[in-house]
Parts: sequence; C-alpha cells; structure tokens
Amino acid sequence: MTPAVPLVLLGLVDAAFSGFRAYAGRDARIRKHRAIARAALRGLAVGATLLLAPVLITALLLLTAPDRTRTYNVLAAGGLGYLLPLAVYATAVLLSLAAYFVLPFRVSTLAMVIGLGPLTLLRPLAVAAACLGAVLNGGGESALLVGVIAGVAVLCVEPAVHRRWYHHALGKPG
Repeated sequence: MTPAVPLVLLGLVDAAFSGFRAYAGRDARIRKHRAIARAALRGLAVGATLLLAPVLITALLLLTAPDRTRTYNVLAAGGLGYLLPLAVYATAVLLSLAAYFVLPFRVSTLAMVIGLGPLTLLRPLAVAAACLGAVLNGGGESALLVGVIAGVAVLCVEPAVHRRWYHHALGKPG
C-alpha cells in the first residue's frame, strides 16, 4: 500500500485547520459559521497549491530514476515512516477535539487549553519527527527531500492565509 493517499489527505485536513487558525480570534461576531468555513476553504486552497511541490518532486524523482521500481519502493518506505509520527500527532489532535465537543463546557475548555494549544505549537516538531521517521524507515535522501518539502508546505499554509486575508483584521493598516 502506498502511503501517498493518507499523507495527502492528512496534509489537506491540516491545511483547512491552518486556514481556520489564521482567522480565529479576528472576528467578534457571534454567528460566524460562514466566515469559519471560508477561512477553512482558503486554507484548503492554499494547502492544495503548496502540496503540489512535494507531488511534483516525487514525480520528478520517479521519472528521472534509473530504477523506478526501486525508487518507488524507497519513497514508499520513507512515506510510511513519515506517516507514523504524523498519525500519532493527528490522533492526539482528534482526541483533544473529541474532548472539546463531547465533554461539559469547563472540561472541554480545559481540554482545548491543555490539548490543542500545545499541540499547535508542536506541529514543527511533529514534521521534524516525520522527516526522521522517513529516513529511519529506509526512505533515504529522496524521501527526506520530499518530506522536508511537504513539511515546509504544510507549515507555510497558516502564515500564507494570514498574510493574504487576515493581516489587517486586528486594526493594522491593510
């Protein structure tokens, strides 16, 4: 099984959350479901565009490889190694989100503060762990290259969305 599909889906979901985080706290309206959905879609669009970079690099590596089967197998092993730390991280995020939506208000707020807050700050470390996992699982330099490019892409979504649509929202001149 190729880990490409789960990795792309994970990257796109992360991009949607990044769009939401770029918008969060910038609007005092009570009913802001449309604005939240718009922010998530903006993150998704930016993320999908940025995630084309690792896809193109992977295609280039495969097209220029002397032994495509071997290169594919190495990239697949690296992708699986990349996926494992991200799956652990995503599980922790999902548990925090589930606690937020299921538990009573005070406990869910605490779950948000001690769960999602620190997990957001740990995103770069999760990407670094994923890159290390790609190498340790036999992905070598090519998987590390694709992993670093993918990691930089997902980490750049939130700043890109913020800069494009929300940098002026806190009273700063547009």
